[in-house]
Amino acid sequence: MNRRTFLTTTCLATTAGLGSSLLSACQNRKKSLSQLAKDSYQTQLLVIGGGPAGVCAAIAAARQGIQTLIVESGGCLGGMATQGLVAPFMTCFDSTGEVQVIRGLFEEIVQRMVALGGAIHPSKIRATSPYSAWKTAGHDHVTPFDAETLKFVLDDMCAQAGVRVLLHARFVSPIMQGNAIKGAVLLTRSGLENVSAQVVIDATGDGDVAYSAGVPCVVGNPDTQRIQPATLFFHINNVDSAALEADVQAHFHEFHRENGVSYHALHWHVAKAEAAGEWDIARKSVNIYKGVRNDEWAVNCTRIANIDATNSESLSKGEVEGRRQVQELLRFFHKYVPGCAEATIKSSASTLGIRESRHTRGEAILEANDLLQGIVPEDSILVASNSVDVHGRNTHNGTEYRTIEKGQWYGVPYRTLIPLQVENLLVAGRCLSATSDAAGAVRVMPPVMAMGHAAGLAATLAVKGHTTPRKVDAADVRKLLLDGGAFLG
Repeated sequence: MNRRTFLTTTCLATTAGLGSSLLSACQNRKKSLSQLAKDSYQTQLLVIGGGPAGVCAAIAAARQGIQTLIVESGGCLGGMATQGLVAPFMTCFDSTGEVQVIRGLFEEIVQRMVALGGAIHPSKIRATSPYSAWKTAGHDHVTPFDAETLKFVLDDMCAQAGVRVLLHARFVSPIMQGNAIKGAVLLTRSGLENVSAQVVIDATGDGDVAYSAGVPCVVGNPDTQRIQPATLFFHINNVDSAALEADVQAHFHEFHRENGVSYHALHWHVAKAEAAGEWDIARKSVNIYKGVRNDEWAVNCTRIANIDATNSESLSKGEVEGRRQVQELLRFFHKYVPGCAEATIKSSASTLGIRESRHTRGEAILEANDLLQGIVPEDSILVASNSVDVHGRNTHNGTEYRTIEKGQWYGVPYRTLIPLQVENLLVAGRCLSATSDAAGAVRVMPPVMAMGHAAGLAATLAVKGHTTPRKVDAADVRKLLLDGGAFLG
């Protein structure tokens, strides 16, 4: 065979191969993703999202004898608490600071970390302390914790409960049968894989499963056309904490709010940096929380506006901008803040802290006024006193912060976890059925973990009763919660 003949033959063979591939691809377009995927997993409960809500849901169900698979896109469980480095846990106490109202699995997780030296129990932390960023309203009894300790504790609790954990796996699409979800298609390192399940819990935070399955959702606040800004947390160490704390205490009497803007810790140094042209962050003060170890502090100060957590390009820009702001803040600490001249970045979050994205629509919609007035519906599956916290309300600098006005706590009804139009599905976490403002109160991690606890038990009752979560009696969920150490008022 001469060269010309070889080339002609090779090109014809290649073209034929391409044609076959193209024909195959065209034919495959007629198939659903689940038909293209490999049937790899079968479980009674599928939890999608391994953050604070999802991991509590999985543990709660598995302890009841339910076959449970939890799917997480990252390399560890804990979500915002570990990958997002969001710390401390906000308050789990009532509005008087006298009663711990979020207990159950949340309390067990905290106690396990305390035993390992990786947390300080919230009963020992009071408002106006360095652990609460010297704040008063809504910051009594926060929980300092170490993210690395939490990773281990969650791994251990899942293993003991018998939860099957699948990391590095992304949700692609729901598997639907009519209006009922029957599982999900995942993208794993092995390719597309199917999971069939009797009940699915959406703990993605963004309502990815619910939205894809056809649940009505809204993004952000439809009235203001705004989404709360994102934050990239980071932790610093090698801090002379005594010098830092003395500086803040000397200026504590200057803490105030003006035109919806907080002037709290280190605002006197921020003013100097602004005047020198060395501050380009939409904040007037620095939220800085002392950690478990004396020289470590969690910094919640970066502010990244207009981030759509359901869009990868938007998230990418936010991650880059967040890291730019982290470096600006480190320079600020080195130059202006006593005790921080030698501070180093211990770690920065591997993912943005998202305050808001999709809000699902369920059988009930949590309203901010009900929270502020201390309303406790009969089907409440948790009570809390966390404040309505809306960042970027009117300006990028501003934050609206409203504490509970009546009573010691409010309730979150089971119906907010039951999405409209889709069966066999529960939601847990910040994608619950709530208005934008109400979600601003219960999106923080203690109530989110309590939601997960409840969702896992509701899924248990649905599986054992051969029914759907919508038909589960909230009174039965509440009984199991109380048996598991929860507090319901």
